[in-house]
Amino acid sequence: MAETTRQFLSDLAEAFPGVDWRRDDNHPAIRAAAQQLAEYFRGERAHFDVPLDLRGTPFQLKVWQALRRIPYGETRSYRDLAQAVGNPKSSRAVGGANGRNPVGIIVPCHRVIAASGGLGGFSCGLAYKRKLLDLEAGAKA
Repeated sequence: MAETTRQFLSDLAEAFPGVDWRRDDNHPAIRAAAQQLAEYFRGERAHFDVPLDLRGTPFQLKVWQALRRIPYGETRSYRDLAQAVGNPKSSRAVGGANGRNPVGIIVPCHRVIAASGGLGGFSCGLAYKRKLLDLEAGAKA
């Protein structure tokens, strides 16, 4: 995962050669996403409606759509998600797709936990996952 804007833009240029990548904080979609994220972190928003152009394998897209159906403040296990996408034995593959989610929080991959009730994994670290789950458990959105 890129830790700086420069690294992120470099990664994009490598993944999508020939595209002119520039950061534009005034783009309407970016401004809407920033506004909705701020509302989420204040506990005022439970659902995001910013336009997304998700790109991935057909399986990843299926998983990401299933993630968006997990209600705010609730969790599902990797096994639950595998069943939801019609592949009940694909818990590990669901975890892989979950980890490749390009728009965490907006596509709420943090709501997926281990069947044992443990946190499972999270690309930003389990402390952040716990904070997001705690935010949703205590918020009134």
